[in-house]
Amino acid sequence: MPIETILFGTKVLRPHKAVRDAQFEVRTVLTTNPFNYVDLWLRRKHMNEALFYWRQAQAFYRASQNLQIESAPLVLYYCFMNAAKALLSAKSIKFDPHHGVSAERMRGPNSRVVLSNEGIKIKGKGIVPSLSIYFGEMEKKTKYSLENVLHNLVFIHRTYGLSYPKNKEQFLPLKDAEFVRDSDTAQVRFRAKPVDDADWQHFRRVLPPEVVANPDGSRSVLSVDHIDWASRDNPTAAELDTLRGLNTKLRTSVQYINGAQTLWYLKTAGKYEIKRQSITLTLAAMHRLSEICRYRPAELDSFLNGQKNWLLSEFVAVSSTQFLDEIACEMTGHQIMIPNVRAPI
Repeated sequence: MPIETILFGTKVLRPHKAVRDAQFEVRTVLTTNPFNYVDLWLRRKHMNEALFYWRQAQAFYRASQNLQIESAPLVLYYCFMNAAKALLSAKSIKFDPHHGVSAERMRGPNSRVVLSNEGIKIKGKGIVPSLSIYFGEMEKKTKYSLENVLHNLVFIHRTYGLSYPKNKEQFLPLKDAEFVRDSDTAQVRFRAKPVDDADWQHFRRVLPPEVVANPDGSRSVLSVDHIDWASRDNPTAAELDTLRGLNTKLRTSVQYINGAQTLWYLKTAGKYEIKRQSITLTLAAMHRLSEICRYRPAELDSFLNGQKNWLLSEFVAVSSTQFLDEIACEMTGHQIMIPNVRAPI
């Protein structure tokens, strides 16, 4: 079957960072400071409540800089919480102002303090469950260990793998991730290839239900769902809407790490998979760490002196740039990227 990439103008259409309402027709925004860009965007839209929360998030983010890991999670959580409230407000989603997440007792009185028995519970009302509703998450389970949540976050998946070397990788690194069209049938699907050194024989056995191994036998995946486009370029407004819907369905399993280049990954299926968006899980994990900072400093000290201290340190160190990038893209519907800076000649 003859396959061709699909275009908007001269731009190849690839997965979009925004889960809902992705604006494929808007050019990529290059900025070193997403706070400033979103601030201006909210002001133009006259979204004053969301702007208030967003500026609070920025203030907490600035306060978190250079804090030691013993204190940073508390301030970062309030940064993340207010950024989430800004997103919900901008999308006109009503939410209960409570956190919506709490500790869940998984540890016996004489058990060791480890990530696998540090419990998290997502409640029925509050900010975290409101995010879940916004994203249309279908996950029924609401109780997890902190270890399981961290296992499901792509931006620390390599650190997790080094911390738990016996566990199989959860995320398949992708290359050439794009939407393609069969010119015979006019069907548009998502297609991507695993990176060259990926264990394709393993990953093809644990593919999520949104994709299948390419029936043509090539080392690639195709989305199960498809949409129809009359041509490979110059899409109509209605066709772009169908692409937005396909992108939303895919983004449960097709996830990214932000940077000067967006790195796409496929989240595989299995007993440890949590079918929730990265934003929901990151906020829940940071809430749990913030409460440990406040109420159980001896336990935090135990974690930081344990074998998995690097995993927690990396989560605290890198989660803010990833989380805020996800929120900024989701709020605006724009692809927001860090510009590549050329070295002087």
